[in-house]
Amino acid sequence: MVGPAAKRDGVAHLQAVLSLSERRACSIINADRKMIRYRSCRPPDAELRTQLRDLANELKRFGYRRLFVLLRQDGEP
Repeated sequence: MVGPAAKRDGVAHLQAVLSLSERRACSIINADRKMIRYRSCRPPDAELRTQLRDLANELKRFGYRRLFVLLRQDGEP
């Protein structure tokens, strides 16, 4: 099982190296063309993810609900 990011890279590689069209490269890799063109408009939230990961590694017994409460207590909206 290959994820969408790997399929995007594969299609880009086929287009660059073999100068294939997007349609042909997608059919070879078996990827949907909408998935290849998709760009996320969601903010990355890298700082929040690192805080949550650090808390989860520190407090392994706690679930996501308790970690959410702890983040709220630290001032995260």
